[in-house]
Amino acid sequence: MSLEDKLQQATGAAKELAGKVTGDKSLESEGAVEKGLGKAKEVIDNVKESVEGAVEGIKNNFNK
Repeated sequence: MSLEDKLQQATGAAKELAGKVTGDKSLESEGAVEKGLGKAKEVIDNVKESVEGAVEGIKNNFNK
């Protein structure tokens, strides 16, 4: 989970809220997409870290 991903989610949420408040559907949609992309990147990073941890665990078991 990177700071960049969290920032993208926060920026997206702010745009989405601003769009809702002002009635700007385009801005609302843009914010929702940006927030979703930030969340997706965060999930991918978490999966990557989990896989790397599992690979290291397997390597350690073979080296015993």
